[in-house]
Amino acid sequence: MKKLVGLLVFCGTLAWAQSPEMTAWWDSPVVQNLNLSREQQTQIRTRVREYRDRLIEQRAAVQKAEGNLQDVMNEDQVNEGRAQEAIDRVVAARGDLLRSVSQMSLRLRLVLTPEQWQTLRARRAGQRQQVQKQLRQEMKKAPAKR
Repeated sequence: MKKLVGLLVFCGTLAWAQSPEMTAWWDSPVVQNLNLSREQQTQIRTRVREYRDRLIEQRAAVQKAEGNLQDVMNEDQVNEGRAQEAIDRVVAARGDLLRSVSQMSLRLRLVLTPEQWQTLRARRAGQRQQVQKQLRQEMKKAPAKR
């Protein structure tokens, strides 16, 4: 059972890491040389600050819900009703976080010109491919456990 929970958490983390909405593109090297004006930089910082506390709270809620789910799943006798409730809390917490990140990303996107956005999209796609390649290499290196 512990292996299953570990696998589920690992797969969830992989999916999370691969989600383009969940990356902090506004604070990463991919935004370098986008020729952001001072006004754009100020707008981006302001919008990120507007969402920061909410995102911190929502990330904590996701971690708490995932921890509770793991506790329920690790019980010797799993109570299906409690497990379903814990799953629902994880799904709701992740949904709230994804909604906030998506709303913030939209507000940040509105700051960029179409050209800046296309450049950013291309850079992020390349970055995602690199991460996926590294993950595949790491998985190949890891000894198969059965």
